[in-house]
Formats: sequence, C-alpha cells, structure tokens
Amino acid sequence: MTVEERETLRSFTVRRVRAEEWRSLRELRLEALRDPIAHLAYLDRIEVAVLRPDGYWQERTRTASSGTTAAQLVAVDERGDLAGTATALVTAPGEPDYIGETSPHLRAAVVAVYVRPGHRGGGILQAVMSETEAWLRGIGVPQVRLHVNEQNLRAQGAYRKCGYVDTGVRVEMVDGINHEMVRDLRSGQDDSYDRS
Repeated sequence: MTVEERETLRSFTVRRVRAEEWRSLRELRLEALRDPIAHLAYLDRIEVAVLRPDGYWQERTRTASSGTTAAQLVAVDERGDLAGTATALVTAPGEPDYIGETSPHLRAAVVAVYVRPGHRGGGILQAVMSETEAWLRGIGVPQVRLHVNEQNLRAQGAYRKCGYVDTGVRVEMVDGINHEMVRDLRSGQDDSYDRS
C-alpha cells in the first residue's frame, strides 16, 4: 500500500456490525488469527477457526449485531472494507464471564480487538474502543476490563493510551500470563478499579 493509499483510507466510521456481514467478519477474524502475534493476542487458534462451518460465523455475527450480552463494533473505511474491530462481552451478576470468573456486579470485557496492518496508527483502535465503551456505558456498565498477554507490549501500550490501567492482577490463560487492565466508564470518575 502506498503512502497516498494509506492517507486516503484514514477516513472511517465506527458502528455495530450487521448480521449480513458474517463473511467479512469471518475473513477479518481469520486474518487476525494469522497475525504474527496472534498467539499472544487471542485464545482462539487459526487451525480451529478455519474448520468452523458457515453457521458458526452467521450465529456469532448475529449475536454480536443485536442484544445486550455481546456487541462487536467495526471500523469501516471509505471503500466499505472492515478496517478494525473490538467485541464487548457483558456478564450478568453471578454469571461466569469469558474466563470463568463471577462477580455480584454487572461486568464487561473487551475481547477480539484487531486493526488491519494497513490501518494501524490512524486512530482506528482508539475510535473502536471509544465506541465500544460508549455502547457499554449506554447499557449501564460502570467499568470494562480486558486481558493482555504479558509479552504483548505493543497491545499493553495501546490500551494505556486508550485509558486502561493495569490492576496488577495476573491471570493464567491458554496463551500464558495475562495482565488485567480496566477502564472506569462512569462519567467524572478516575481510572480506579473495583475487582468485585
């Protein structure tokens, strides 16, 4: 991609994914899982993902396009291509979340964050995270968290720039030790966190 092409593609919109975009979402997810640092960024593996049937991708996209338990936000460039994404998973009080933890409070986590290489550095990550947080705020979630592999320094830095704070909590996952990072979504609040 030339510098001129990159500059042209810096214009984008962020919105919730649409159910009919399942093929584009599958393509984006498979690309993310092929990324050289995918083993540090995702619990899913490409070898498994490529074998999933169309119905899996259709249901995954449908679920992320409506409702209040999951939302996938996408950045769409001027050509209509998906440039980046983030997914919010909401967990009801007392229910186990995506890593099996429970809380007496409504909780949310951001997962499956990805920005295509040709679009990195253009503000897409910040915009997708901001819209994801706005969606969570709109359904009453007071705080959001994410987990990032201890070796994924690039992601840790990017999330800090988005306002996430490392809680000091470390979680063992299939990809190794992960740092828990949180962002308070209550207006007027600082970046303190509540582990409950």
